[in-house]
Amino acid sequence: MSRLRDQYENEIKDAMIKKFGYKNVMEVPKLEKIVVNMGVGEAKENAKILEAAMGDMEIITGQKPIATKSKHSIANFKIREGMPIGCKVTLRGEKMYEFADRLINLALPRVRDFRGVNPNAFDGRGNYALGIKEQLIFPEIEYDKIDKVRGMDVVFVTTAKTDEEARELLTLFNMPFAK
Repeated sequence: MSRLRDQYENEIKDAMIKKFGYKNVMEVPKLEKIVVNMGVGEAKENAKILEAAMGDMEIITGQKPIATKSKHSIANFKIREGMPIGCKVTLRGEKMYEFADRLINLALPRVRDFRGVNPNAFDGRGNYALGIKEQLIFPEIEYDKIDKVRGMDVVFVTTAKTDEEARELLTLFNMPFAK
């Protein structure tokens, strides 16, 4: 079991019950899944770029990504419906906790001029979205082997009903929110 999951099972549940006064242990919000998405617009000219992005994402998350296809044709961007234009991974269970642990404790502190993540990026239903500008912040990525710096979106989906509950849950996971 990962360190973060153990911490959730032992300390975080108790802290959440004390703060919000849940009557039942099953009411305590938990991390449901983490979705990592990478938009690769240049893939329309060269399919190898998408393969490289998928390779990077597989190294970072430890799970094989799926290619995402465009839903609409957009003439200005030279995109037809059904063209592969990105990739995503949905992490659950052990891999989710392992990725969250690496993101929070290893990758985010390596961001240049890091002052914390935006505390207002909640969606109103207890989910948190985070944008990463470059994949180099992950220690698994070797600087010499990347062809291009790419960003990605990371969405933490929780079972929390409100943003306040989700913020408390992620704070207890040591998410470095900006003050």
